[in-house]
Amino acid sequence: MAISAKLLGEDEYVVVSTRTHWKALIFPVFLLLVVVAGGAFLAAVVPEGSMQGPARIAIGVVGLLILLGFAAKPFLNWFFSSYTLTNRRLITRHGILTRTGRDIPLMRINDVSYEHGLIDRMLRCGTLQIQSASEGGQVVLPDVPHVEQMHLKMSDLLFGGPDGKPGDGYLDDEAPPEPLRRREARPVAEPDSETLFSSEDNDRR
Repeated sequence: MAISAKLLGEDEYVVVSTRTHWKALIFPVFLLLVVVAGGAFLAAVVPEGSMQGPARIAIGVVGLLILLGFAAKPFLNWFFSSYTLTNRRLITRHGILTRTGRDIPLMRINDVSYEHGLIDRMLRCGTLQIQSASEGGQVVLPDVPHVEQMHLKMSDLLFGGPDGKPGDGYLDDEAPPEPLRRREARPVAEPDSETLFSSEDNDRR
């Protein structure tokens, strides 16, 4: 879920906007398949009789409650959570009914690093670790998709890339938005030869 443009400040634009990696959905999807298959099997083996209908309804209700509690909630948490990197700050949003957010100005970030194990490398995700000068200290963003690219873009914005120049909030491989581009300096016209003499020189003549 991309952040609304209304929440961006003047001269601010989005560099990266993403959710947590889809691996957060592996367990909910697996649970969905197990509950549906198990519920169908149990409903099929219920013996015939007056209790067959209520028993199947009970099986369906229990399966639905399991899915709502252990599958639907993780999915909604994934859907309504986002990481957004702009040229001025890092924005995180979480929550379904109660939304929580945190904004970290890039100028207050001291260090950014990442780590990913074997499975994370296979799935192309990882954990981003951010050290900020704010009261919160360290911020950990788990399951960031393409964490190496996110780390590189943040490093370019913060430290100016491999050339060691201070970061200015713009990436090396992209131009700033049109309103932020500096106008090309017009060449200064050379002074006319007649104006090289002052009025006093003319009087002396």
